[in-house]
Amino acid sequence: MWIERLARFGYTAKGIVYVIVGWLAVQAAFGQGGKTTDTKGALGAIAQQPFGKFLLGLMAFGLMGYVIWRFVQALRDPEHRGNDPDDIVRRIGYGISGLIYASLAITAIRLMMGAGTGSGNFQQTWTARLLSQPFGQWLVGLVGSIIIGYGFYQFYRAYKAKFRREMKLQEMTRTEANLATQTGRFGITARGIVFIIIGFFVIQAARHYNPSEVRGMDGALQALVQQPYGPWLLGIVALGLIAYGIHMFIQAQYQRINA
Repeated sequence: MWIERLARFGYTAKGIVYVIVGWLAVQAAFGQGGKTTDTKGALGAIAQQPFGKFLLGLMAFGLMGYVIWRFVQALRDPEHRGNDPDDIVRRIGYGISGLIYASLAITAIRLMMGAGTGSGNFQQTWTARLLSQPFGQWLVGLVGSIIIGYGFYQFYRAYKAKFRREMKLQEMTRTEANLATQTGRFGITARGIVFIIIGFFVIQAARHYNPSEVRGMDGALQALVQQPYGPWLLGIVALGLIAYGIHMFIQAQYQRINA
């Protein structure tokens, strides 16, 4: 079915983005060039390659496939999980994920058309808008707490390896299943660390009423470098992000997609 093909292409595109982010950060950690960047920066790196516009077109198409699948999961509940509170929260999460990757797909299209990634910092702009609302500091603090909570949930998800329930393990060899499990655990844990750091910066922005303190993935990775043994910390997390990208490639092949 066409939705299933789009979804699998989407998982692949998402995996490519994370592998690039992780690889650039690994190079930065060990002094081999590279830089700490986010998912939009990964698209910028693709744009600089030979046939960059063609590759960006493929990435935009793939990311939109991922977006469509996330919206299908949010609106249609194809897994038939029901309407329990935790399932409602999960479906809301799917919708938020769809919006985030829709923005990334639009960035790919803009880069392909030579329009750049847009001006300003998206996170800081929205933080400033929230801070300007009644109880703005509490709202921003709540957002930061939710992001941190989501980061810790990633640790739980990695520990329990819940993603295995969503994979067609019967079609995999034992070695492939073990590889899928270990890369998934490592990658999801690394992603959880990044979310916790991002959430910490959001809370700091709320405490100090200063939206410029908000950081995205690039800022979270850069913060790791500034810690004791920073290059090693960055290197480990960066390798984890590469593992998460590989996990997405495995998902593209073996994810259960009831379209």
